[in-house]
Amino acid sequence: MCMHDEAATHYIDMIDQTTMGHRFLKEEFGVTPRIGWQIDPFGHSAVQAYLLGSEVGFDSLFFGRIDYQDRAKRKNEKSLEVIWQGSKSLGSSAQIFAGAFPENYEPPAGFYFEVNDNSPIVQDNIDLFDYNVQDRVNDFVAAAVSQANITRTNHIMWTMGTDFKYQYANSWFRQLDKLIHYVNKDGRVNALYSTPSIYTDAKYATKETWPLKTDDFFPYADRENAYWTGYFTSRPAFKYYVRLMSGYYLAAKQLELFKGRMNSGPNTDSLADALAIAQHHDGVSGTEKQHVANDYSKRLSIGYKEAEQLVASSLACLVESASFTGCQNPVTKFQQCPLMNISYCPPSEVDLNQGKNLVIVVYNSLGWRRNEVVRIPVSNEDVIVYDSEGKEIVSQLLPQAEVYASLRNYHVMAYLGETPAKAPKYWLAFTVSVPPLGFSTYRVSAAKGTVAGPTRSSVYTYQTSETSKIEVGQGNLRLTFPPNQEKFTNYVNTRNSVEEQIKQSYLYYSGYNGTDDEVPQNSGAYVFRPNSTYLLKHERQVPLTVMRGPLLDEVHQQINPWIYQITRLQKEKEHVEVEFTVGPIPIDDGIGKEVVTRISTSMETNKSFYTDSNGRDFIKRIRDYRSDWDLEVNQPIAGNYYPINLGIYVKDNSTEFSVLVDRSVGGSSLADGEIELMVHRRLLLDDSKGVAEALNETVCVFDDCKGLIIQGKVYYRIDPLGEGAKWRRTVGQEIYSPLLLAFSEQDGDDWINSHILTYSGIDSNYRLPDNVAIITLQELDGGKVLLRLAHLYEIDEDKDLSAMASVELKKLFPRKKIKEVKEMSLSANQERTDMERKRLEWKVEGSFGSVDERVLRGGLVDPEELSVELGPMEIRTFIVYFESESDIKPFDV
Repeated sequence: MCMHDEAATHYIDMIDQTTMGHRFLKEEFGVTPRIGWQIDPFGHSAVQAYLLGSEVGFDSLFFGRIDYQDRAKRKNEKSLEVIWQGSKSLGSSAQIFAGAFPENYEPPAGFYFEVNDNSPIVQDNIDLFDYNVQDRVNDFVAAAVSQANITRTNHIMWTMGTDFKYQYANSWFRQLDKLIHYVNKDGRVNALYSTPSIYTDAKYATKETWPLKTDDFFPYADRENAYWTGYFTSRPAFKYYVRLMSGYYLAAKQLELFKGRMNSGPNTDSLADALAIAQHHDGVSGTEKQHVANDYSKRLSIGYKEAEQLVASSLACLVESASFTGCQNPVTKFQQCPLMNISYCPPSEVDLNQGKNLVIVVYNSLGWRRNEVVRIPVSNEDVIVYDSEGKEIVSQLLPQAEVYASLRNYHVMAYLGETPAKAPKYWLAFTVSVPPLGFSTYRVSAAKGTVAGPTRSSVYTYQTSETSKIEVGQGNLRLTFPPNQEKFTNYVNTRNSVEEQIKQSYLYYSGYNGTDDEVPQNSGAYVFRPNSTYLLKHERQVPLTVMRGPLLDEVHQQINPWIYQITRLQKEKEHVEVEFTVGPIPIDDGIGKEVVTRISTSMETNKSFYTDSNGRDFIKRIRDYRSDWDLEVNQPIAGNYYPINLGIYVKDNSTEFSVLVDRSVGGSSLADGEIELMVHRRLLLDDSKGVAEALNETVCVFDDCKGLIIQGKVYYRIDPLGEGAKWRRTVGQEIYSPLLLAFSEQDGDDWINSHILTYSGIDSNYRLPDNVAIITLQELDGGKVLLRLAHLYEIDEDKDLSAMASVELKKLFPRKKIKEVKEMSLSANQERTDMERKRLEWKVEGSFGSVDERVLRGGLVDPEELSVELGPMEIRTFIVYFESESDIKPFDV
């Protein structure tokens, strides 16, 4: 549907939007595209090459932007065109012919023909004084020979156009017609109107051997002080909204399938459209003008509203009847709380003293059972929580921090145009256990008589004068904070004996003002160009507050007047959750600022760190180094930043330290044992890369506008060497697909007797293997289902889980009889066998025709057994056909 970004996009979103576009082309025009055309994204990812290139059936992939140093070297070596193997797990089985243009996506100099361009036209009227046919032919031949000298084979491509051209197409085609005619008459070169597919076929026919490219093309700089690494974080609130909607869309499609997709009434199409276009390389990247960002957000909001209705009605159908067929008008009314992050959730804030019960249905879109602590804002303190079996469960009350009240009041007015009711005093926390692709029901009611109710968190405020250390953590993981908040915190995991000294700090880079430089380059929406670094000192007069309870402990810190942080440890989890509120970033001094959080350890990591590619493969990075050329370092900070969608980790000889994120951010390891993430940017100058606006986001209530406040989370953990992958992959999935909460009110206690309390959309005795996720489960026209299964691990990533996995399709659809299963290309626009049959086999330098012996791929699906195998990093896509509706079994409960 768009030319998606490749840095700030999640692989599931990339697949979804590409599938939507490819299926549209197939249905409307009967066309199956062969070429990837990613000419404008600002750097290129490994996932783009092997997943959104090879695995969708493309024969080639072309792009315009690679690092200026890389481009210079490739011109000398004739290696602008390569065979790109983006995945070490899939190797040559998912390679693609890839070409970078010699000078971005532009015509050669002197061949621009918009009506107001300066290039000489071809004047072929010999009676006029400016007759110039031979001059123009000579110019054309010289430009062609120049490009031929840096290109293998005697075929070259000219991209005859660029941004905003062909507004009057006749002025181009008139000149191109003449050039082709006279150049071919001259005979030194042959010129023709062509397409990327014709060009690819011509290249393939030469039987040339091509250089090999692995990994990716990040980061991208187009000159020495212009590293396009700021956009990895730009518009962090929008980036989070896209990620949140992505996980919600995945869950909503599942529930739409379970209920049965309706031709009328709410569906997920509007959200799908909004999410698809938001992946644009000037969308989720954060590099659009403010009014365009507003438009993207508005479309997402409209799509969410409709999907929210669908989710509510689907859950209502599921809780009301275990054997519904085409449930039409359920009576149960569910509400959801998209503003829960600012503690605004009207359905959970009801006064329960009037005899009402709050019913919470918790849906899990992942393929395994989840046991997690959920937190909801409540007004009553004497409440009791019951599970699906009607048993009282442990719950904990945590006082609302004052920072939430102001966040809530301002933003509810900004978003909804109304003043919210009095802020709830507490968060109510309790542990839920939810089956795969299913829900569990929890009930909150007022505690009566002698019933104990929730455990109130003990709250202690440590004054800055105190000298005692502060220990938190009820389970295996303990943190010991020093009384001086700027010193190291002791991290101990008693289960695996990992111990480390950790220091977390905040700092900002001042945005560079290059207005008066000989070569001007400011820091802006695209470009990160730091001027100087400022460590943000803790507010010494502000005490540190600790809350402890049976489920979780929290440490609250006011870092400075505009940064607030909560460090959270759950008893049953072995990682640290850090929730931060950053902003408004002050600009009274006239200087833009780029805020980072930095976590330091004593680990010796040898300049190396690992970042994910679009949430999929991890790629090794080495500070101040590029594997493809000898890097000339001129921006030691910005030039070492990489895009992060899932996480980043470092390792030494004994341990590995991982940090996971809740949205796309930029990050790095600028010193050994250290990880930093850029969490917010507010800049006052444009970087002259196309947006023509400063990145200065504000939120307004009437005429009162404040700088954007960001709330987000990072999660970190230290493991023995080789044991971190399971946490990164499992918790990474849980961050992407948070539990979905739906609220209803019930008078009295009859919910248990009149509703289904727990449900799983798959066989109740089945769960997916630990190394597999369902990334698409969607009903298509005619009742058929689009199913995608993804292996979550790379080769050699985990000693147990980097192995072949198997999924039983019959167990995924226990209530339907499978008639046929067709394996498709990744974008589901052609059968996999047809795609493989058409695949071009390219020659690669140094490979001598060898096959990657370590590549594992699943075999054909037996039509009787219906078991799907997946090798490391493999994603397999199927369309599943079922017997008629009359064969559907009643729903199991």
